[in-house]
Amino acid sequence: MSTQIVVAGAVIRGSAVLIAQRVRPPELAGRWELPGGKVAPGETEPQALARELAEELGLAAADVAVGHRLGADISLDDTTTLRAYLVRLLGGEPHPHDHRALRWVTAAELADVDWVPADRAWLPDLEQALLTMS
Repeated sequence: MSTQIVVAGAVIRGSAVLIAQRVRPPELAGRWELPGGKVAPGETEPQALARELAEELGLAAADVAVGHRLGADISLDDTTTLRAYLVRLLGGEPHPHDHRALRWVTAAELADVDWVPADRAWLPDLEQALLTMS
C-alpha cells in the first residue's frame, strides 16, 4: 500500500500568507487552510503544487516559485501524508476557484484563524517564515 502525498502551499506576498476557506467536506466547510492537493503519479511535489495552485487559484506556473519545505509531515490517516512548501507569489492575482474565499493574513493574525485541524501544526513554522521574510 503506497502513501498518498498531499501538498499544501504557503503562498507568501510581502509579509502575508494566502489562506483559503474550504467549501467541503461538511465537517471542514468554513474553516481555513493552505491551498493545495494530491500529488499525481509521475509528478514531483513542486510540480503538483504548481498545478494545484493553477487549478484552485488560477495562478500560472510563472506566477509562483515553489521553495523549501515548511514544517514537518502531517499524517492524515494510514495512507495519506500532508506536506507543506513555502511558495513565493511572483505575479498574478489569486482567485477562489475551489474555495469559498481567500484572505491574506500576517504572522500576528495566524492564531485568530479558524484553521482545519491538520494545518494548525504548521503555525509556528509559518509564523517564523513570515517574520523572517518581512
